[in-house]
Amino acid sequence: MTKQEIRQEIRRRKAACSQEERALLSCEVIAKLTASPFWQQAQVVLLYHSLPDEVCTHDLIRQACSEGKCVLLPVVVGDDLELHEYQGEASLKEGAFCIQEPTGGLFTNYQAIDLAVIPGVAFTADGQRLGRGRGYYDRLLSRLPDVHKVGICWPFQLISSLPAEQHDLPMDAIIC
Repeated sequence: MTKQEIRQEIRRRKAACSQEERALLSCEVIAKLTASPFWQQAQVVLLYHSLPDEVCTHDLIRQACSEGKCVLLPVVVGDDLELHEYQGEASLKEGAFCIQEPTGGLFTNYQAIDLAVIPGVAFTADGQRLGRGRGYYDRLLSRLPDVHKVGICWPFQLISSLPAEQHDLPMDAIIC
């Protein structure tokens, strides 16, 4: 299958799963993530403020803050992602693609990031990731070579294989 065909198939699978089922599955994925040693040891974490068709991270962001972690969220700037510090729900504003983005300070100390939790349209068990097709995370991840990268997804987003290109960077782990 081509990348576009995979994206269409995953959209179909998401549509076949109710909002309630996706919420329950999100809770299960987040519980696995937060039980992992890489989450428990991380002090600076890159998360994402989820859209309705992604594993929900809204409670995870608040939990990370309550655990004393420094939370970074991406902000779309042109064709790139910048990282900004999350400073509470009141500091979010709607940005590109209707994604809630933080207004906190710009974060550029990439070496300080312990863990990056990354969304995707589809993943393989060996860490390959398919995004939405614009390359935002590919460009960001190329600047984070030594950061532990975890892809999170619903179980129906895990597939056997993906067409990979040279710029596609694998995840270190997949949780679904």
